Amino acid sequence: MHMLYNSDSYAVVLFELPAVAGAPEGSTGGYEIVDKFAGKETFISGALAETFKTGVEALILEGGETEEDEMDAYIERFTALMQQPLVLH
Repeated sequence: MHMLYNSDSYAVVLFELPAVAGAPEGSTGGYEIVDKFAGKETFISGALAETFKTGVEALILEGGETEEDEMDAYIERFTALMQQPLVLH
């Protein structure tokens, strides 16, 4: 588990799992995306996780130093997927 991004609005955590024999490519982890204001989160994996990663990498390559507003705007595209309420332990 690695915290990749943390702003006032969103947090993104990478979960990497060991590869399992026979498992499809890209099924060994994913990203948890948390909307702090809405109090909701989602976990994406597989092709959607690759799309998310590609978009983030493009933002970084595009501007060098990616501004928080730009990253938050990109992450906001995934808020429709957030159906799980955020529960703190």
